[in-house]
Amino acid sequence: MNDPESEEKAKGLVFSYTLDAPPEKVWRAITIPEYREKWLPGKDVADAEPDISEPDGEIRFHMREHEPPFLKSAVTFRVRPHRNGGTILRIIHELTGARAGRSIPQAANSNGPSLMLAA
Repeated sequence: MNDPESEEKAKGLVFSYTLDAPPEKVWRAITIPEYREKWLPGKDVADAEPDISEPDGEIRFHMREHEPPFLKSAVTFRVRPHRNGGTILRIIHELTGARAGRSIPQAANSNGPSLMLAA
């Protein structure tokens, strides 16, 4: 059986927050540009319009860096009601473009615990 949360982690960085605000208020803070500008500046968003916007509480924006190496990424916001009230906000940040498919190089040394061999 596939675990969606482990698949998200494999794609990139995943942050999950439990907020006291109702889902509708969190959704407005993400989707209305005037509100979003306070915590996510428009200069960091590649396109003011979201790539995906689903009414069930998911929206994705493309981001860009203005300094080398000029990385591009996609940030998905998922807003879900919490069973005890409030909101669960999950943010999934993943690289896109040329560097997305590259694997992270392994260190030359293993950086693991050293083991001593018995003589």
